[in-house]
Amino acid sequence: MGANAITPADPGLLTWLGRHDIEYEVHEHVQAFTAWSVAEAEGLDPHTVAKVVAVCTPDGERALAVMETTDRLDLRKVAHVLQADSVRLLTEAELATLAPSCEVGAMPAIGQLFGVPMVADHAIRDDRDISFNAGNHRCSVRVERAGWERATGVTYADLAVDRGDRPAWERS
Repeated sequence: MGANAITPADPGLLTWLGRHDIEYEVHEHVQAFTAWSVAEAEGLDPHTVAKVVAVCTPDGERALAVMETTDRLDLRKVAHVLQADSVRLLTEAELATLAPSCEVGAMPAIGQLFGVPMVADHAIRDDRDISFNAGNHRCSVRVERAGWERATGVTYADLAVDRGDRPAWERS
């Protein structure tokens, strides 16, 4: 757990946000292991809570995919964006190695903190503010999406599993 045992949010995350002039709010909540449960715990619209999924290509390239809580990641689409034949989810052990200052499954949506590229689904652009884990399962951070976008240099792509209730072009 490292620094998370001392402070509610990962200090490296807060330092990074401050260094990049991103205003943020830290929110403590009951322990929550999914982005959906974070949204419920904080009373937020789940569309404004981002989940972070770490993936790996067959040649070992790692990346973070950022999605709305309500969407599911399409691994084929991520592979296409990363110009790989396929991708897989990182194991818990790999997550612990990639982000040692974070609890497994609670990585913030800042690829630069972990030296990996980051791609986000187009739906992330829909909201003024977004929330994501702050390094543990009891704390999140809310930031202005435009500032986060500018500082992270995130790339946007269609990453979500196509839903039957609306056409794929509507999400692009």
